[in-house]
Order: sequence, then C-alpha cells, then structure tokens
Amino acid sequence: MDAAERARPSGPWVMVQVWHDLLFAHWPVEASLVGPFLPAGVELDLYEGRAWIGVVPFRMSGIRARGLPPLPGLSAFPEINVRTYGIVDGRPGVVFLSLDAANAVAVAAARRFFHLPYRRARMTCRRDGDGIEYHSRREDAGGAPPAEFRARYRPTGAPYRARAGTIDGWVAERYCLYTADRAGRAIRTDIAHEPWPLQPAAADIEVNTMAEASGVRLPDLPPLLHFARRLDVRVWLPRGLTAP
Repeated sequence: MDAAERARPSGPWVMVQVWHDLLFAHWPVEASLVGPFLPAGVELDLYEGRAWIGVVPFRMSGIRARGLPPLPGLSAFPEINVRTYGIVDGRPGVVFLSLDAANAVAVAAARRFFHLPYRRARMTCRRDGDGIEYHSRREDAGGAPPAEFRARYRPTGAPYRARAGTIDGWVAERYCLYTADRAGRAIRTDIAHEPWPLQPAAADIEVNTMAEASGVRLPDLPPLLHFARRLDVRVWLPRGLTAP
C-alpha cells in the first residue's frame, strides 16, 4: 500500500480540482524562519535536519463542489503558493505561508471556509511548447505586502513516482494541510489523489519575492525543482486535529 492509499480519508469529499503545469521549487531554510507559521500543536517537519520552503506555481481547472457542475468563471484560474511542512501524530502535511490566486470569489471562499491565507493577484500561465511562462503580481487590497513571481519552466525528463525516503517524495507526497481557524485552533484539511507523476525540471526564475513577502529570505542557492503536468484531486472539509 503506497502513501496515497494509506492517507485516503474517510467520509465524503466536498470538492474536486484538477492541477496543471505545476512547478515545485524548493529551498532549504533555517527552521527558525518558518517555525512561526505553524499552528499551535503542529510540529515543523524536517528532512535530514533541515526545514524547506516551496514556491509552487500552477493552474487549476474543473473546480466544483460535490454534486454540482463547474461554475463558469469560477472553475479555472492560476494559483501560486508558498509552503513549508508540518507533522502531527506522524502524519506529514503542508503549511501555507501564503496563497495567491487570480479569482476574487475563490480567494474569499477559501479564506472563509478553509481558513487559508489567500490573496488576490493578477496572473498569467501560458503553455509554450512543453514549457510554461508564468507571471503573478499580487494586487490584494487588504494590506498584504507586494509579491511577484515571473518564470519560465519546463520538464526535462519522463514522469516517475518518487521513492519513499527520498527528498522528492518528502516534499510531494503529502495528503493534508494544516492551518488554524479564527479562534486559533489547529485544523486539518484532507486531500486525496494518485501519487505525483513527477518529472525533473528546469526553470528560469526572473523575479521571485513570494517568500520574502512573508518575511522569509530564500538562500542564494539553486532550487530543487520538480514538474507535474496534471493531477486530479479531491478535497474534504477542514476538521479539528482530534477528529477521527
């Protein structure tokens, strides 16, 4: 049984999404830089003693609630997130520093119902051959610091499944996210999908102030890069960490 099957949650999912043309760009950072972003009760997850931060641009499509068709104008848009990693009771998950999306309604809904730090941005994601041209500039009016990402990226090899214990699997194969509700209580949102069809990647990142906007300066090192062309995802409602 692989990690995806072991992590498959019980109960009905509430939303489906399709993720396209995704880049994982990761840098090692000091644990003290990202630890403050973890909700109370969530431990910082480390790989070989180091914390990691990821900047992840992609686009979504086919977004719909269970039992409903995709809504015109709300079911497809680009997104970019900045993430680190937490763990609770041996279950690894994602902790977001920020999420920017090009749809004001989706931003408002995600902030309200999933308690995620979404911001509105002006974004383009364009296929160029087998590569992607991506640009995001935050335009949120809620007082968030400015943030921008401009890059070209592409896969450089065939898809593969990450092996357990590798850094590839550690950053990618996570089937929940941790955040806090309005009262500051830690909550978990489960997701389910097949194992990531990762590909080695190359990227020309011209501008990247996404992590810096959250107060985290990335090291002057080449990032660890992975690409994924498509992933179909199911999402469950958030629940308290003590819920079954």
